[in-house]
Amino acid sequence: MEVILSTKNERVKNWKKLQTKKGRQKAGVYLIEGFHLIEEALKNHAIILEMMISEEIAIEDIPQFDEEKQVEISIEIAKLLSETETSQGVFAVVQKVDLINEPILDKPFLLLDNVQDPGNVGTMVRTADAAGFGGVVLGKGSVDLYNSKVLRSMQGSHFHLPIYQGDLNEWFDLFFKNGFPVYGTELNEEAVSYRSIEPQSVYGLVMGNEGNGMSAELLKRTTKNIYIPIVGQAESLNVAVAAGIVMFWLTKIE
Repeated sequence: MEVILSTKNERVKNWKKLQTKKGRQKAGVYLIEGFHLIEEALKNHAIILEMMISEEIAIEDIPQFDEEKQVEISIEIAKLLSETETSQGVFAVVQKVDLINEPILDKPFLLLDNVQDPGNVGTMVRTADAAGFGGVVLGKGSVDLYNSKVLRSMQGSHFHLPIYQGDLNEWFDLFFKNGFPVYGTELNEEAVSYRSIEPQSVYGLVMGNEGNGMSAELLKRTTKNIYIPIVGQAESLNVAVAAGIVMFWLTKIE
């Protein structure tokens, strides 16, 4: 196993760059941290280019992976690469997945319009995974999929279902062309309670920005806009919580 001990090593500098969106885009790879994410990556046959393991990690705890691609790193390097308060000392460089084929619309899809909070995006992807969705689309303005906080919140769900990035108007066109509805989420005069919509097998659900909601342009194009009635005194629900409620209600379980 290769050993790197200096934080000034060129490889270490390149790994560190993967903590930025620009660095990830340039390299075409991203960094994951922790045993669970690495185990999910291995289990789902993600392309792992190299695995970095802190010198304090016991040999028996190291995930089963090609030893030629394993690198032992110093505790100082592990601290430099970690973006968590209590690092597990294990990291991996993973190849990004480019989705170029037209999606198969046989399940619901979650469409995110300018959702910027990493925790919210990660939680919604994980919930879509749990609800059996066919995929998630990150629209314009949404946080980068490979942001470290998004990755931690997803808990490996991005290995289970496709995550697209693109123009939501084009996704609206795709759903409508195939005869499937797209539901927006906003409380307005024309919106209806989510409970008035019958569960179905294929649809698009749009969740909007945490502060401003969906864009006016997309709201005009939806099949129907829905809302969650609030019976207590809270003014609103967290977008990820709202998405979970609606996703499980609308989805027809076969």
